[in-house]
Amino acid sequence: MRFDLLKILLVDDNHHMRVLLTEILRAIGVKQVFEAADGAEALQMLRTHPIDIVMTDLAMQPLDGIDFVRLLRNSQDSPNPMIPVIMITGHSTIRRVAEARDVGVSEFLSKPVTARGVIERINRVVENARPFVRSSDYFGPDRRRREDPGYPGPHRRARDKPRDDA
Repeated sequence: MRFDLLKILLVDDNHHMRVLLTEILRAIGVKQVFEAADGAEALQMLRTHPIDIVMTDLAMQPLDGIDFVRLLRNSQDSPNPMIPVIMITGHSTIRRVAEARDVGVSEFLSKPVTARGVIERINRVVENARPFVRSSDYFGPDRRRREDPGYPGPHRRARDKPRDDA
């Protein structure tokens, strides 16, 4: 992957965490790293810079990562509702992961952050990007990570239905 071509926006109210992430990104070859101290600043940054990936903390003030992603995905004036978002947090409980998933987070990265973890998540959102879906109560990357052969319910997505020409 050509990390040197990526433009990544870091969103975290902790300056030291932004410095750490910037150093990791620079070490793997990312040349263009933008920073925002909260979700509101990040939305403005997305309006003025062509960003490829957002990496955001979950716990921020005044606009936390969940609210930021919800606005990014669903607001009428969102600068890029389909941008990949990697959520970074030290609060990786099942409830928080589900909450992040349900607002449209592309990937989840737990602290302590490592270069390997950052590389893996960036590779996932670039090389294996999930298609976006829209329903009455969700817009974001397809939340299904794997096929479940034991799923008893109806297959509703077009790609799940058998094709006539197959």
